[in-house]
Amino acid sequence: MSAALGGSLRARIAGFWRWWTQALSTWLPLRLRELFGLARERLLLQPAGEGLRISVEGADGVSPLAELPQLAEGVGDPLASLLVQRVARLPRWLLLPPDAVLRRRLPLPAAAGDRLREVLGFEIERQTPFQAASVEYDARVLGRRGDGQVETELVVVPRPVLEARLAALGAAATTLTGVDVDAGDGEALGVNLLPGARRHRRVDPWLRWNLVLGAVALAATVAGFWQMLDNRRAAADAFEAEVGQAAERARGASAQRQALVDLVEGMAFLQAARAARPTTVEVMDELARRLPDSTWLEKLTIEDTRILLIGLSNEAPALVQRLEGSPLWRSPALAGALQPDPRSGRDRFTLTAELVVAPTAGQTRESARARSNP
Repeated sequence: MSAALGGSLRARIAGFWRWWTQALSTWLPLRLRELFGLARERLLLQPAGEGLRISVEGADGVSPLAELPQLAEGVGDPLASLLVQRVARLPRWLLLPPDAVLRRRLPLPAAAGDRLREVLGFEIERQTPFQAASVEYDARVLGRRGDGQVETELVVVPRPVLEARLAALGAAATTLTGVDVDAGDGEALGVNLLPGARRHRRVDPWLRWNLVLGAVALAATVAGFWQMLDNRRAAADAFEAEVGQAAERARGASAQRQALVDLVEGMAFLQAARAARPTTVEVMDELARRLPDSTWLEKLTIEDTRILLIGLSNEAPALVQRLEGSPLWRSPALAGALQPDPRSGRDRFTLTAELVVAPTAGQTRESARARSNP
């Protein structure tokens, strides 16, 4: 079972390889196909009376090449001196006339297509008057039917007939790659009736060089892709480094911008706070206008919004009344008791008041918001 599956798999791979190379070769001009051996040409040797007709089968069909008279026995390869170098390298096929073979068309299940020759080998004795051991045969697929079966054809040639045809070629018979059958219209059926052991295998002298060049090309391709990938990685690393540097610069610029915003906001706050409260000069001027001439100040302190006055005055009890009503402060009051000063004859006083600070714009908005949302 495993051997059958292996053979089926190899047949499918070989069929796919042939189809793929043929499909690729159709894109090349004929001269290039001939140069690289992709033209799928073969040399057809067809008995014609006492002589031999030589034709070349290629992509454009069968083209007659030459006709030879009767071949002399004991002579070496009679085609070697006749054929030009390019044609001499083509695989040689003997083309049998249609009346030399027996053909039978048989429908088979689609599953039999993978082992077509083996399946039809069991049908030889049922479909032909010959014994399977006395013939050479091959099979081909003609098409697929609508019911899922494949239409096949069994081609059989008696071995004596084949041997007689091969013997007529003389030494050229040993150079044959296969034996095909004339379809009657100048074309070949596409079968090979020559036993596998007798098929001439042509060794391509350039095969080793082609393999070496193919390996070099493959290695160069892999190296090119690897270099391309390495370049992409290097470019990605460089781009990542540039992005990191740009991000670092952006973070630095953002930090500087934030510092500048904080500085501007701080200066604006200080200016707003300074504008919202009276200056020391204004406070001193207002005190000079409200305090009587008999009053001396020893100390004037302004801490935040608190004003502290320490001095001597003959009218100390009336100072609170004189300081009331000023737009620069509010709530003036004496702190502690009056103390007589024996040297000056005046009373020492300590007086406090609170500066009037106008609300800033932010405080005004917050107060308005608080009033609107109780």
